[in-house]
Amino acid sequence: MACKDIISLSQLHAHLLITGLDQDIFVGTKLVSVYAQLDDLKDARKVFDKLCARGGDVFIWNVMIREHARNGFCGEALELYYQMQGTGIHANNFTFPFVLNACAGLSALREGKKIHSHIVRSGLEGDVFVEAGLIDMYAKRGSIADARQVFDEMYERDAVAWNAMIAGYTQNGFGFEALAVFREMLVADVKPDLATIVSALPACAHLGALQQGKSIHDYVIRSGLESHVSVGNSLIDMYSKCSSIELARQLFDRMSKRDVVSWNAMIAGYSQNGLADAAFTLFHQMQSLDVKPNSVTVVSVLLACSHLGALKQGKLIHDYILRNGVELNAFVGTALIDMYAKCGSLKISRLLFDKMSHRDVVSWSVMIAGYGMHGHGDKALSLFSQMQQTGMKPDHITFVSVLSACSHAGLVDEGWHNFYSMTRDYNIPPIVEHYACMVDILGRAGQLDEAQDFIKRMPLKPNTTVWGALLGACRIHCNIELGEYVAKRLFDLNTKDSGHFVLLSNIYAAAGRWNDAAKVRTIMKDRGVKKTPGRSFIEINSIVHSFLVGDRSHPQSEKIYATLKTLTEQMEAAGYVPDMNFVLHDVEEEVKENMLYSHSEKLAIVFGLINTNPGTSIHITKNLRVCGDCHNASKFISKIVNREIIVRDANRFHHFKDGLCSCGGYW
Repeated sequence: MACKDIISLSQLHAHLLITGLDQDIFVGTKLVSVYAQLDDLKDARKVFDKLCARGGDVFIWNVMIREHARNGFCGEALELYYQMQGTGIHANNFTFPFVLNACAGLSALREGKKIHSHIVRSGLEGDVFVEAGLIDMYAKRGSIADARQVFDEMYERDAVAWNAMIAGYTQNGFGFEALAVFREMLVADVKPDLATIVSALPACAHLGALQQGKSIHDYVIRSGLESHVSVGNSLIDMYSKCSSIELARQLFDRMSKRDVVSWNAMIAGYSQNGLADAAFTLFHQMQSLDVKPNSVTVVSVLLACSHLGALKQGKLIHDYILRNGVELNAFVGTALIDMYAKCGSLKISRLLFDKMSHRDVVSWSVMIAGYGMHGHGDKALSLFSQMQQTGMKPDHITFVSVLSACSHAGLVDEGWHNFYSMTRDYNIPPIVEHYACMVDILGRAGQLDEAQDFIKRMPLKPNTTVWGALLGACRIHCNIELGEYVAKRLFDLNTKDSGHFVLLSNIYAAAGRWNDAAKVRTIMKDRGVKKTPGRSFIEINSIVHSFLVGDRSHPQSEKIYATLKTLTEQMEAAGYVPDMNFVLHDVEEEVKENMLYSHSEKLAIVFGLINTNPGTSIHITKNLRVCGDCHNASKFISKIVNREIIVRDANRFHHFKDGLCSCGGYW
């Protein structure tokens, strides 16, 4: 039946009624199938009921179960299965995979296990098709151990079974296990197919396993699979998440055919790698080629706006969403809330949150995090309480947002309360990120001994994030002895984060121990760790400008430095004294002062003063933690020029106004 629309199918159905052919079970089954494929389940059900009144067979029941599950009517699919049992018709090896798919769609693990028992009783447990369906169902419901047990007990495995196990591990975040099964598949001499590749590559992406990803890419080329769009898309995603954005772009440019997913993968890759300008450019190129962006596209571009603090660009994307009918679902709505919060417009962020017709746990978590990064711990906790009152159950990410908010606001008691509440009230075992937040809360509050004792009592092995939080606290409170101890723990873990080395160097520099500071830089060099250069961004007229320390590459550099010189004289007259502790080299005082004088934050602020109207606020984004001297200078500048200066650094927001900062010195 080659019917492409409901009208032609209805005409054919009328002809079958006249000729009486509709009563033929084969013709009727095909009619049901085509109605369902055209998303007309109502008429499909009418034909089905009429046929079943005369008996029916397992094939027509299978069609109805399959199409209901495929269209998302999983409850109805299960109901049909039980109705079929009531008629005395026995399920076959095609029935069960459809029913298991319905169980997966309903998140009905208990029901899935019940169907598993039916499979055993029916003697179909050894059927490869059925067992692959069981692996898929268990994996989609997060019961990966049950999926693996089914896989291990299989007498024979085809590519579908191997693919189901690899995909199951990948979907549940077990990248190492997914790649191990992929290697077992090769050893077993089962040839990987298209589905194998698009399941294994995300595992490489999740682990950052570039070499393994390249090996799979080599296999793809040898097998002639590279021309498939889905494979190309997976490769772009893998290379992007392994920080090989150039290889991702080369692959994107070589693709003979691209779909919207291809463009989304490349735009997301640029955004995730901090190349926001490239993401914007590709987004505009995509539209110029008449490729229509979807919700995933705009979310990726909004991520780029968030990264740079590009508020005007973000507003343009928001306008595009509204003008072009992009579905404003929870996914897009949450991305907008996050973008506005990270671009400093917390009021708009909250307004959008309040207007959402449906809020999921991610929406709540993002809004709580927004309050936290702006230092509004009280509002974050109030919103969290409101979330609990609605009956929405928080997850582990929600608690990271809550604990981070406590940290930025110095709410130690509230931090302890929510840390213990995770397990007590929600049965969520703390993961390493929650422990790191608690160390940060205690450390910032000056409770360094308590923070160290807390780490010793951790049931999990502390990682670089946990020790890094304590090292940051040692820098704030100038505790050299503990700082050296913590740094040793980080070096033992072979940290590659340049920020950890810089913190220790800062600690030594503040104490005047220049030889030790120099040794830290030598260790960095020996380990191949490069310091991430501090960079500040400011958006003017929808164009993002970036500055490095001592930067003279900008066309307005001469004017920027002249204005900065005048401003510095005004600051010094008002009582500003440069803080030499934030110069990491043992040089003359005058040289130190000049090094502080040209920090990227100051250059960006002055550029903003030159290019915006008096009285308007200035928004700066810094890729690293703002230095103490720039923090102090920003307070003086805000009072002298009578402007609000909003700075988002790697940790939080600072709102400078009338010589004060919103952080209250707690950062």
